Amino acid sequence: MNKKVKIQDIGSRDFKATWEYQENLFKGILDIKVKNRREDAGLDTPNYFIFVEHPHVYTLGKSGDISNLLLSEQQLKEKGATFYKINRGGDITYHGPGQIVGYPILDLDNFFTDIHKYLRFLEEMVILTLKEYDINATRSEGETGVWLDVGTPFARKICAMGVRASRWVTMHGFALNVNADLGYFDNIIPCGIKGKAVTSLNVELGQEKVNEEEVKEKLLKHFAILFEAQFISQNTEV
Repeated sequence: MNKKVKIQDIGSRDFKATWEYQENLFKGILDIKVKNRREDAGLDTPNYFIFVEHPHVYTLGKSGDISNLLLSEQQLKEKGATFYKINRGGDITYHGPGQIVGYPILDLDNFFTDIHKYLRFLEEMVILTLKEYDINATRSEGETGVWLDVGTPFARKICAMGVRASRWVTMHGFALNVNADLGYFDNIIPCGIKGKAVTSLNVELGQEKVNEEEVKEKLLKHFAILFEAQFISQNTEV
């Protein structure tokens, strides 16, 4: 069981290019697993954790409803945003500047083979990170992601999640609003959930800008503890 995870921070990157890059890493892990099964090769499967920031983009999961996008094609262009239907779970969400997006591409055979546990651990990573900023974040029953003030009229989502898994290999991941322009969420019904607000860490802290590198360090610290993972390198070149 290889618990080493390669960290890659690839900066600001087009969503489609990053999706293709994820797919290549994902396929590479699957190919090794097939070789191990067919040839008893005994090869370790690698694990990756990609940090990225996307230009304005809306993505719709495979179970999503296109009516949750409230913009026409022309309006998308006017806002400088793109739109993609993709192969993760979940409905519609927004990615953009000021948001920390994390894509763990893991072979869960190296950790534990339980997708429910995997999602709960990703949520816990974010919850523990926000706790370091004195923010009491929680889960909302039946709604994947991380929320504030659940069970009140002021419930609001701060982190969205959507993953894909095949043969226990994961891709896609989470999007944590840190310094996000929340106006872009007005153009969708986030995650297909009506009547729920969205927030960002800088808004909750009353700060103009939060140090995103510091937030990433805290996320990785909690990920390493929860997954009993070891980070082996940091690579910003792809």
